[in-house]
Amino acid sequence: MSSPRLSETSYVVLGLVEHLQPATPYDIKQLAILSTVNFWTIPHTQIYTECARLAEAGLLSEEREETGRRRRIYSLTSAGAQALERWRHEPASELYELRDVATLKLFFGADPKALAGAQLAAHRQRLAHYEEMYGQLASGPPGWRLALEVGIGHEHEYIRFWSRLLEQPSPGVGSGAESATI
Repeated sequence: MSSPRLSETSYVVLGLVEHLQPATPYDIKQLAILSTVNFWTIPHTQIYTECARLAEAGLLSEEREETGRRRRIYSLTSAGAQALERWRHEPASELYELRDVATLKLFFGADPKALAGAQLAAHRQRLAHYEEMYGQLASGPPGWRLALEVGIGHEHEYIRFWSRLLEQPSPGVGSGAESATI
């Protein structure tokens, strides 16, 4: 069997199956909602297709319920575990892709104060959510806690940034002639 091309979505599925096994795509989706979706989004339908693709490639085993809903149940194969382990040990030098509507609006001249209030509320809410999750994972997997620490740090920075903009006088809005200071 040739080695399939694996994407980050592949590794998310393999990693979540490793944690849950055995797991249905619905189980994987539910765990993703509580964990990886906070920093790596995957359309729910893609989880179902990726499970099937990884099973076809021999990285997941698939069983089908004989009765009832005839759900597909997946477990990590030794080949899947090896692929996941190799990926874990590869260095990651790529930076994340930031897609933030508020930052895009700032770039094109939106009034920072008009954006800051809603952004502060949203980031404070997310920070509270991350901190609550962090507290609940006191004895959880170390990697999950480390990922939450990254999210908590980002939220603190966003709160610092939007608080500063809320306190500053508004520049001329919409002219596109603002100068950037970093």
